[in-house]
Amino acid sequence: MIDETRIRTLGDALHEAMTSGVPTAKISELEPDSTIEDAYRIQSRMLARRIAAGDSVIGKKIGLTSRAIQDALGVYQPDFGQLTRQMLHQNGESIDLGKLMQPRAEAELAFILKRDLIGPGITATDVILATDYVSPCFEIVDTRFQDWKIRIQDTVADNASCGVFLLGEGRADPRDLDLSLAGLVIEKNGALHSTGVGAAVQGSPVNAVAWLANTLGRLGIPLKAGDVILSGAQAPLIELQDGDELTCEIAGAGRCMARFTGRAQA
Repeated sequence: MIDETRIRTLGDALHEAMTSGVPTAKISELEPDSTIEDAYRIQSRMLARRIAAGDSVIGKKIGLTSRAIQDALGVYQPDFGQLTRQMLHQNGESIDLGKLMQPRAEAELAFILKRDLIGPGITATDVILATDYVSPCFEIVDTRFQDWKIRIQDTVADNASCGVFLLGEGRADPRDLDLSLAGLVIEKNGALHSTGVGAAVQGSPVNAVAWLANTLGRLGIPLKAGDVILSGAQAPLIELQDGDELTCEIAGAGRCMARFTGRAQA
C-alpha cells in the first residue's frame, strides 16, 4: 500500500496535469506495485482538489465494461469514476477540444435516479425502479498521461479517464424498454460510424448500474436521488478532430448530438 503522503503527491500531479494540459507520468510506471485500492485513493485526492476549486459531484461513471477493453488492460471487472458539474454539457453543445488532452468519444446510456440506491444487495429490478429516466449520452474520455497505453492503476487513478459528458434529448422510462436489446447507431459527420447494443455492457446497462451500487455500498457510499450514472460504452471509441459532429441514437431512448471544435492540448 502506498503511504498517504505519496497518494497526495500523485493525486495532486493528476490535478495539475488536468488544469495545465501538460501530461504527467503514469502511476503504473512510478509505482509498479500499486494496487487498485491505491488508485482509488489517488482518484479521491484528485477529486478533492476539484471540489476545493469549486466543483461538485453530480454522479458516477462506469468504465471497463466491455470484454475487449478488459482484455487490453488485463483486468476483468469494471471500474468507476466521479462525474462533476463542470463536466456536464447538454445535447447539441459544442465541445472545445482545446480544453482536453487526448479526447475520444464513446456512446452509452445515462441513468438519472429518482431515489437512492444503497448496496450491497441491489438487483437489476431495484435499479429500474429507482431510475427516473434513461437518456443516450456521449462521454468524452480523456487521459492525463502521456498516451493511452495505460494500465488499470492509471485509468482508475485518473478518475476512470473521464473528461466531459453530454446528456441527450431523450427521456425514456426503463420499464418500457429491454435495455439489453435496444440498438445503438452512431453517425460521424453524417455517415454511419458504428453500431452497438446494450448487451455489450455487462449483459445490460442495468447490470452495470447494479454492480456500481453494490460496489459502492460495500464502501459505505450510496447512489443518491438525482445522480447521473453513465453505464458504459456500447460501441468502440471514436477519434475526434476540429469540426466533427457526432450523433448517437438508442432505440426507444432518443438521441444525443455533439459538435467539436479546436485542437486537443496533447
